[in-house]
Amino acid sequence: MKTIKLSNTNITGSNIIMGCMRLNSLSIPEAGRLIQTALDSGINFFDHADIYGGGECETIFAEAIQMNAQIREKMIIQSKCGICKGFYDSSKEHILRSVDKILARLKTDYLDILLIHRPDTLMEPEEVAEAFAVLLNSGKVRNFGVSNYNPMQINLLQKFVPKKLIVNQLQLSVVHTPMIDSGIAVNMHINQAVDREGSVLEFCRLNDITIQAWSPFQKGFIEGPFFDEPKYAELLKTIRGIAGKYGVSDTTVAVGWITRHPANIQVVVGTTQAQRLIDCCKGSELPLTRQEWYEIYQAAGNMLP
Repeated sequence: MKTIKLSNTNITGSNIIMGCMRLNSLSIPEAGRLIQTALDSGINFFDHADIYGGGECETIFAEAIQMNAQIREKMIIQSKCGICKGFYDSSKEHILRSVDKILARLKTDYLDILLIHRPDTLMEPEEVAEAFAVLLNSGKVRNFGVSNYNPMQINLLQKFVPKKLIVNQLQLSVVHTPMIDSGIAVNMHINQAVDREGSVLEFCRLNDITIQAWSPFQKGFIEGPFFDEPKYAELLKTIRGIAGKYGVSDTTVAVGWITRHPANIQVVVGTTQAQRLIDCCKGSELPLTRQEWYEIYQAAGNMLP
């Protein structure tokens, strides 16, 4: 398992992250076995959010591993807050209240990383900074980041937050590549050249912000996986050919396509199936060649100028 040192921290995390969004679909024993599979496969990084199962996923996680100080030391745990039913809330009061509830559900004294889950257009960055200062000084949160933010939104928040933001969690898969597309089709009058992300990939690399790719198998915003979709027949043929070459699964290649990028992207995988989790982990260091990477990219419907 490849590991990544997150900027300005003592965190060295696996580049495959176990996403815990669907843990509430499992029993406590099943969840425990899945988490153990992750640990046995080299994963030490676990991703939560207070909206996952309405908080139930965090509760199940703590119960499944029988959370204690010895187990906690082996894990990097992050959670997210800010999404409410029908609105976003990044106020100081909401952030502080959310973290206290997260810690209680996880049965831990601290989070390694807290992310603001979605950009809140009503955000007052001074309030967020005040909340972060309280959490940092109390030891409840050690590091901070964001999720689904563009570069200017990060800069705005960073202006007021003295501690460096170290993570930006963004959607990325073989068939959802807007952060890559415009950088390949620069200065062209085609849809692929439209910069919808504000060059967020390059921005994060320049500023040592680790990108965490969520929904690595989705074909759109929570639209389901692209595997076996007739629309992607050419892509699947290409992936399966490469998978056969390396003796791995299609899932492994889809993950390996992301980890092959030199930006040192972490991949958040939310499967509840042990074998698929193992297959994902095999993509941690899959040695795709440049030619194979670009073959996959083009088979997904993208062009090279």
